Amino acid sequence: MSKSEKFWDQSASNYDKTEEKFEFIHSRSRENTKRHLKDTDIVLDYGCGTGTTACEISSLIHSVRAIDISTGMIEIAKAKATTGGIANVDFEQADIFDEEFESGSFDVVLAFNMLHTVPDPERVVQRTVELLKPGGLFISVTPCLGGKKSALVTLQILLVRALLKVGVIPVPIRQLKSADLDDLLDDERLQVIETEEIFKGASSYFVVTKKVS
Repeated sequence: MSKSEKFWDQSASNYDKTEEKFEFIHSRSRENTKRHLKDTDIVLDYGCGTGTTACEISSLIHSVRAIDISTGMIEIAKAKATTGGIANVDFEQADIFDEEFESGSFDVVLAFNMLHTVPDPERVVQRTVELLKPGGLFISVTPCLGGKKSALVTLQILLVRALLKVGVIPVPIRQLKSADLDDLLDDERLQVIETEEIFKGASSYFVVTKKVS
């Protein structure tokens, strides 16, 4: 098990509680996403966490493959699906680069609150484009910790930076701005459909792009 897997496993049981303070951003992002979904869509939810988004959109689409590197997160997500009687979401411990995922096999790829934590976000975007069908959508929302934020969030970021330096948090936490994400998604195969900067204590950037070739 990698250090990052172990970290997210240890965070899983308290993850939903820690995210409550950003529920406005999460809810807004999910509502924005729903407007772009069709009942025939096959969706990949990359970095699904405890499965809240996958479960919430399940009634609007054909099926979801929801993946996360954390077994702890996946166990909680599966329990949510069971409690909700949701049968068209497949939760599994996996990574987007696993060979089981074939090129051109998804109508929609979601990446919620995770592009600022992966080792190589550029490679993630390239892989996402590979996995999308022509005309498919890549929908992401990413905390912009380098942008507007409250005093409390600023203090929390300072604490996180200290924990990163001593290795307590073994994953990269980038302080991105919306312009950085615009640059990240600047790919000739992607057309930007919608963007929104969502703020509630901190800024997050919601983006919908379409694979045009």
